[in-house]
Amino acid sequence: MRLRPYQAEVAKAVIESIQRDLGLTFSVEIARQGGKNELSAHLEVLLLTMFMAAGGNAIKCSPTFKPQTIISISRLKERLDDFGFGGIWLTEAGYMVRLGNARQVFLSADESSSVVGHTADILLEIDESQDVDKDKYTKEFRPMASASNATTVHYGTTWDDTTLLEEVKQTNLELEKKDGIKRHFRYDWQDVARYNPAYKAFVESELERLGEAHPLFRTQYALLPLRGGGGFLTSQQIAQLRGDHSRFHQPQEHRIYVAGIDFAGESEQLEDEVLTRPGRDATVITIAEVIPDTTEAAKEPLIRVVEQYAWVGKNHSELYPQMVDILKNVWHCSRIVTDATGIGEPVTSFLRKPLGGKVVPFKFTQKTKSDAGFDLLAAINSGRLKLYKHDGSTDYRELIFELEKAKSVYRPNQTLNFFVDPSDGHDDYLMSLALVIQAANKCVPRKARGRLTG
Repeated sequence: MRLRPYQAEVAKAVIESIQRDLGLTFSVEIARQGGKNELSAHLEVLLLTMFMAAGGNAIKCSPTFKPQTIISISRLKERLDDFGFGGIWLTEAGYMVRLGNARQVFLSADESSSVVGHTADILLEIDESQDVDKDKYTKEFRPMASASNATTVHYGTTWDDTTLLEEVKQTNLELEKKDGIKRHFRYDWQDVARYNPAYKAFVESELERLGEAHPLFRTQYALLPLRGGGGFLTSQQIAQLRGDHSRFHQPQEHRIYVAGIDFAGESEQLEDEVLTRPGRDATVITIAEVIPDTTEAAKEPLIRVVEQYAWVGKNHSELYPQMVDILKNVWHCSRIVTDATGIGEPVTSFLRKPLGGKVVPFKFTQKTKSDAGFDLLAAINSGRLKLYKHDGSTDYRELIFELEKAKSVYRPNQTLNFFVDPSDGHDDYLMSLALVIQAANKCVPRKARGRLTG
């Protein structure tokens, strides 16, 4: 089996624990696309081969059946064929692969799945452990290894300091201090890059695009856990946002302008949670200039905020003619992204009549708001987003105030929520800024990015 040195290190430790009946629990953090799934599939092939005569069950669970469990099943079948077992292995009940008397069982760790009754005689694998519910694991999966004291492996990347993977990791680090047996294995993107030049180039481009402080880069590639909630932006990030260009009240020739609009309205419901913002009574339009990168590298465009409009306590019907005039006749905006959640949906429909396809509705859900937050952080961290310089205006002061007061909450499903607590004020300027990033991203086509596998 051709495994990279760091993959082989984990495989040897797992096999030794199985052969010596040690029943150890391992935690394995490998940077995204660093070969975690290949390591797992190779281990499964090896164990099926070792136990094809003696028999026994190995179990692997994933956070979801579709697509994660299905992908794992397909990968194992492909590797069995690669190693000459084509026509010998069999599929049973759609979720088990048998080689001789040995079985690899694939289960979903979704909270609604029924998995009680299965036994892991050989190995218990927890894929993407950071996304598996702690109670589900403790009550239903962990006991599967008890009858034969089976070895357990938790795979994944970091998220915050409350996940199952992080809990297992901290326990393992404490046990290592006591007996010297290595139980936790960590390989960040730099470890993986030593053996894969293409991967190194890809992650370095992600580092430039997202910035070192971006939550996704920190967790997926640097393997540094987030510390719960707290401030959305640091003082350094806010300082980085401050630009040196002047605020403009009218467009300059031959420039591309986009807009993000946050409408005053009632509280917004994001799928299964409600973000109440009492007193949220401002409609805010943020205008930004988009400067495409014309170099051969074709990086993401620069985004310069050049103007803002805010209306407090005015009905949308009153503002409608003025907004149309500003967007169409003053700034000639190429793209306009609007908050189409709740009351924003009919207002967006009205704007689309005179402005057409330039108006792009954006509905806030858990996922879309998380994506918008990550995109905003990426634009700030990479230095692509700049505000006009301090002009002493109420707009500028309110925007900076909201940026300083904004909080973030990182959810277990690796999504982000960002907001200003109602007790601190409003977040209309903040949301308008996030929406103008969406407008800029849609205005200039992004360079195609290849996918890494492994």
